[in-house]
Amino acid sequence: MTFALRDARPGRRRHATPRRVVVALASMFALASCGATGSATPAADQPEGGDTSVTVTNCGKKVSFPTPAKRLYVNDGNMISMVLAIGAAKNVAGISSLGDDKRALGTAYGKQTVDSLHVATDTYPTRENIIATRPDVVVAGWNYGYKEEDNLTPDSLADQGIAAYVLTESCRQADGDSRGTLPPWEALRTDLGNLGKITGHDTEATEKIRDLDERLAALEQAPKANKPPTVFLFDSGTTQPFSSGAFGGPQGIIEAAGARNAVGDVKNTWTTVSWERVARARPDAIAFVDYPGQTFDQKVKVLRSNPATRDLEAVRQGRFLNLPYAAWTSGPLNIDAAEQLRASLEDWDLVPHSDIEPHLDLRP
Repeated sequence: MTFALRDARPGRRRHATPRRVVVALASMFALASCGATGSATPAADQPEGGDTSVTVTNCGKKVSFPTPAKRLYVNDGNMISMVLAIGAAKNVAGISSLGDDKRALGTAYGKQTVDSLHVATDTYPTRENIIATRPDVVVAGWNYGYKEEDNLTPDSLADQGIAAYVLTESCRQADGDSRGTLPPWEALRTDLGNLGKITGHDTEATEKIRDLDERLAALEQAPKANKPPTVFLFDSGTTQPFSSGAFGGPQGIIEAAGARNAVGDVKNTWTTVSWERVARARPDAIAFVDYPGQTFDQKVKVLRSNPATRDLEAVRQGRFLNLPYAAWTSGPLNIDAAEQLRASLEDWDLVPHSDIEPHLDLRP
């Protein structure tokens, strides 16, 4: 059974009201379709584009974008955090799916900065939501907004003269179903660097990558346990848990903290696993993705009532760490999650004590 990253998660986006195209947007679509030649929109409907173009490698392909992109549309808290981290808030024309990550992003980048962003929709965007903001570039990912069944894809946006950037963590593998093609930290560096070039904030992006690497180096130098503790990331679920494998942000976070991912042998990003697999891994600690569709207390109740997990040491000892969605999905807050996880592992005496101090406390 295959789950989409956000759409499969309780309470995030799947309970959104049915999507309807308002008359004004439908009319705009008709005008664009009738007047366009090739894949570009008519001159009168063209978004405010960049002054020149830049070509970057995105999901293994060379793709050109206007630069500096002056009107970005950005979906999901982790990608919004990327844009804010490189100082490109003023390049943003609209965002979606911020929801539960607003507090975490406000902590990291300033409440006033986050409040200044135009929220096009609270839930997952439609193609109509996006076109209404007149963007020159869309930043989203497969199952982070892009979906063939909704006709919201890089190709469908190109038909409207809009360039589409794909989150590297979400790049599809050769089978067309599994996602992830680069190790997690490399994927993050790639996105920060590419978005820096696209937005004209190359210097800030380089500085953010340098800060990331310095903090990763500090974590790497921290003393290691003789046997790395095992951490299971519990995203959501009851009959089957939703977690993250070798190519998801949590893999990099857990390894950087000095532990091993309980499902790190799964060659995918976000996916379902079995409770039996979790039980076999015998995790020493359990981390949670925080959002209201299935609360922290509800997830703990699932663990304590499930015969496969209720006797696990992590569950009996209550070794739980709860962090927001944007801290776990690929983005610059991943390094803060790694530092927080390291501190928690030290508190539980699962790794030796060190000088690592979390730069930000993102715990709800």
